[in-house]
Amino acid sequence: MSKKINLLVFGGDYDKALAAFVIANGAREMELDVSMFFAFWGLLIVRAPDRFSVTNKGLLEKIFSLITPKGPEGLTLSKLNMFGIGQRMLKVMMKNKNKPMLEDFIEGARKKKVKFYGCKLSMEVMGFKKEDMIPELEIIDVNQYLKDALESDVQLFV
Repeated sequence: MSKKINLLVFGGDYDKALAAFVIANGAREMELDVSMFFAFWGLLIVRAPDRFSVTNKGLLEKIFSLITPKGPEGLTLSKLNMFGIGQRMLKVMMKNKNKPMLEDFIEGARKKKVKFYGCKLSMEVMGFKKEDMIPELEIIDVNQYLKDALESDVQLFV
């Protein structure tokens, strides 16, 4: 029986997302089963950058969709963002050291068959629709998440 790790991704910051996906990819390379549950701001990480819909959304949902980042590369840093300068500096340092970007880690996790779950309640509150997200994202409720977490050997909150 394979070991399993569950990550609850609650933050929508570039550096926190990077940490979550480094762990997810590393765990898959160790042949662990990996599931990631994205709630509230964490949903911004799995928002598809090339898909944008305001149909069937109320006014506040439309405004929220317009002002939040579309995709992972638009996320800010949790500290020292400095109007985006900090995030750009981090990306330059990563590139100079030949390290993958967040979008590369996400693509790696997709290819490695990490399970992506989106919080149903968070999606409803924030006005996101399934079509706003990456195709691999399965929308589940808290009871389904808890079942998955209870079956895991390790749970991490990012």
